[in-house]
Amino acid sequence: MSIRALSEIRKAVSNLNPKTIREFSDRDLNIALYAATSDDYETMEEYLLAGLTPARRQTGSRGLHRGPNPAGALTYDFSIYHESVLAPRRAFVFRRDKPEALVREVLQDHEADLGIALSRAFQPFRDQFVSNVIRRTSRENAFFSLATALPDIVPTIVELPWAVTEFASDTAVLTMNQIRMAFLIAAASDREVGYRQQKSEIASVIGSAFGWRALARQVVGKIPFGGGLLPKAGIAYAATKLVGLSLDRFYRLGYGYDRQEREELYTQAFEQGKSVAARILKSLRPDLWEKFVPKRRAHEQQFESKPV
Repeated sequence: MSIRALSEIRKAVSNLNPKTIREFSDRDLNIALYAATSDDYETMEEYLLAGLTPARRQTGSRGLHRGPNPAGALTYDFSIYHESVLAPRRAFVFRRDKPEALVREVLQDHEADLGIALSRAFQPFRDQFVSNVIRRTSRENAFFSLATALPDIVPTIVELPWAVTEFASDTAVLTMNQIRMAFLIAAASDREVGYRQQKSEIASVIGSAFGWRALARQVVGKIPFGGGLLPKAGIAYAATKLVGLSLDRFYRLGYGYDRQEREELYTQAFEQGKSVAARILKSLRPDLWEKFVPKRRAHEQQFESKPV
C-alpha cells in the first residue's frame, strides 16, 4: 500500500464536507396533493409512505397536504395531482397503473435540491435516487479514468478543465467520489452521515481502492498500444458500481453480498463499464475510438478481469 497514495486520498477526502449532505437530508418537505376523493388521496399517500416504520410514516405524512388552496402553490415544494382530477400543464401526475413514472419525473426536476430529503422521507424516491447516484458516480469515475489516461496516449490532447487535478494519480479523486457516494446513499437511506458515523464503510472504500488501482495498471500493461484504455475505465466504473450496490444492500438489509455475488455483479458491471467508456471515448475522441476499440476487442479474450 503506497504511503503517497494514502496521503493523496487523505488530501482529496479533506475536501468533502458531509455537513452539506446532512443539511439537505434534514430539509422539511411540503408537498401539495390534489385528488377527487378521499380514496384517491389515500392511494397516493399509501404509495409514498409504503415500507416506512410507524415513526417515519408519521414524519413523512406531515409533509403531505391534501387539497390546499392552489393560490398558495408557491409555498409548497411541488404539487402532485391524482389522475382523477384535471392537472395544470406540466404538473406532476400520479397514475395508478405506473406510479413510478411520477418518481422519475419529480427527480428529473428536483433531484439536486430535494432528492436526498425525498429519498429519506419516501421509499419510492429512495430506490430511484440511490440508483441514480450509483449510475452517475460510476459513469463519472469511468469518465475521469478515461480522460486522465488520454494524455498518456496522445500528449497533445486538450484536457478537460475538471480532469486536471493536483494529484499524481486519479486514485484519490475516484476514491473521493466513492466516499461522497457513500454519504449520499446513507443520507437517502435515513442513516447517519459522516466520517465517524460511517468509518467502517469508508475504510472499506479506501482499502478496495488499492485493489482496483493495481488491477487497472495490470490491464494497461497487458494490453498495449492504448487498448487498455477502455478496460481501465471499465474497472473504475465496475469498482464504483459494486461499492454503491454493496452500500445500498447494507443499509437496506444490514449485510452485504457474498463473494460469488460480488464476482457476478463485478463481471456484469465491468462489461457495462467498457461500453459506457467506449461511448465516452467516441464522443471525446472519435479518432481514438476507431483506432483502439477494434484492438481492445481483439485483446479482450486474452485478459480476464477479476473483482477487487
